Amino acid sequence: MLRIPVKEGENIDRALKRYKRKFDRTGTKRALNSRKQFIKPSVERRAQIQKAQYVQTLRDQESI
Repeated sequence: MLRIPVKEGENIDRALKRYKRKFDRTGTKRALNSRKQFIKPSVERRAQIQKAQYVQTLRDQESI
């Protein structure tokens, strides 16, 4: 659970901005989205390999 202490006389907009920043940094939204649907380990591994191949081709093109 995220807790944002609001200081005396602090603007609520500023506190909300701190909350949003902290929420983004913790990765809570990404974790929730990943749990919406089950992904088989083999499919997940295949996606990682494809991403690695794509990044490698970009790096190869960049070095040429």
